[in-house]
Amino acid sequence: MDVQRKAAVRRVLPGIAMFAALAAGAGVLTGCTGGGGHGGGSDAKGGGNQAAPAQPGKYRSLPSPCRAGVESKRIKGMLPVPDTLPTPQRDQLYAGVADTSYDGDRHVGCRWNAQTPEETRLLSVVFERVVSYDRSATSDDDKARQVYVRRVTDAHLPFPSPTTAPTTAPTPTPAATASHGAATPTAPGAPAPGTTAVATPAPSAPVELGSRVLEGLGTEAFIEDKLSPAGASAAQSRTVRIVFRTSNVIVTVEYSVQPALPGVVPPSGETQDRTRQLAQALVERFNE
Repeated sequence: MDVQRKAAVRRVLPGIAMFAALAAGAGVLTGCTGGGGHGGGSDAKGGGNQAAPAQPGKYRSLPSPCRAGVESKRIKGMLPVPDTLPTPQRDQLYAGVADTSYDGDRHVGCRWNAQTPEETRLLSVVFERVVSYDRSATSDDDKARQVYVRRVTDAHLPFPSPTTAPTTAPTPTPAATASHGAATPTAPGAPAPGTTAVATPAPSAPVELGSRVLEGLGTEAFIEDKLSPAGASAAQSRTVRIVFRTSNVIVTVEYSVQPALPGVVPPSGETQDRTRQLAQALVERFNE
């Protein structure tokens, strides 16, 4: 019996040893799996440190450009009408005509048309709200600036260059005149010896201000000034367009003066000044 019991024990011991070894291996695998779990938690925590999306732009909606124009007192100076025009028609003209828009929070516009026997004046105001569809990469303001830069590029604006002050000839001094000896009597009205007669300046041509980048208007702005070619029978019209950006909104003001008769040229300074005054009023409207 003792011999049989010992033989049975010898057969059981290897099985117990194998079971213990398997159990130890399972514990090691469990420990590795647990360590991987902690690593995954660390990765997830690291992903939470990504930059938060940019805040939406300052403007979430757009005002009505027709109302913005009517509320400005300057618009009546830009759009003169005959005194004989009945009051209902006058009010209708100043109310403007709204552009067709399929999204009033993104793009709206308004137009005016005033005619007199002397000229026709056209005015349009357009508001565009720019939205970035991926604010984790680009904010609304940055997207609006990209749109504005494209507008400046399309306008082919020249870069500002330093201006050179005109030089004038020095005026002869009494000492310099005396060094040449005694003065010779001259006839009344004749130029003095050593000097040249100064011609009476001819009337100067109207100043053309041209297109350029503007300062002090919204966040950034530029102006375009275009005069149509002169013709024997066609009158020259002038169109001034100002584009400015304020935060994530881009505003375009376009003003055109078309004389009825050839030979009449709308002045650049007056047309630009009226357009800029309206643009400044719209900047103040957005800043309210």
